[in-house]
Amino acid sequence: PRRSLLMAFVGAEEQGLLGSEYFAKNPTVGPGRIAANINFDSPNIWGETSDITYIGKGKSTLDGVAQQVADYQGRIVKPDQFPSRGMFYRSDQFNMARIGIPALYLKEGTEFVGQPEGWGIEQINAYTSVNYHQPSDELTDDWNFDGMVMDARFGFWAGLIIANADEMQSWNPGDEFEAARLEALEALNSGE
Repeated sequence: PRRSLLMAFVGAEEQGLLGSEYFAKNPTVGPGRIAANINFDSPNIWGETSDITYIGKGKSTLDGVAQQVADYQGRIVKPDQFPSRGMFYRSDQFNMARIGIPALYLKEGTEFVGQPEGWGIEQINAYTSVNYHQPSDELTDDWNFDGMVMDARFGFWAGLIIANADEMQSWNPGDEFEAARLEALEALNSGE
């Protein structure tokens, strides 16, 4: 790729996004040098989907990247399927957004191949109500990794497109994180 790739594997999300908060306060490179953040939080454990969920859809130029990859994979990009849960503000990309880095937060789709309509929403709701942030929120033998692989490939292609793009990604005009991005880019341009 034309740009270097930086991978941060952060922990303590359940304790208040502590790992990503530490990185955001102590970045290894200036936020203006980071084109985008691709975040996976909670993998798809139920199988392949004909869609993918993009938490934060409509907030940045990453919408075009997501659509390009979805077209390549023959999938549909959907916005947050549970907006009342405030997931954008409860996952690690939030701390990256706060320092101006555009975020592509990907989650499993809801239209599972070979399953009836509504099955995916039922699985997600059941898992969330019983296992989310509980001791039972761990690997089990019944997980289906096919969807996880499909989503990981989505993230890979999105990352490659971002890394090879002529322009840096940006928040859309008027977005709540736009000012932080402009400040990060200004710091980069002024040599900070």
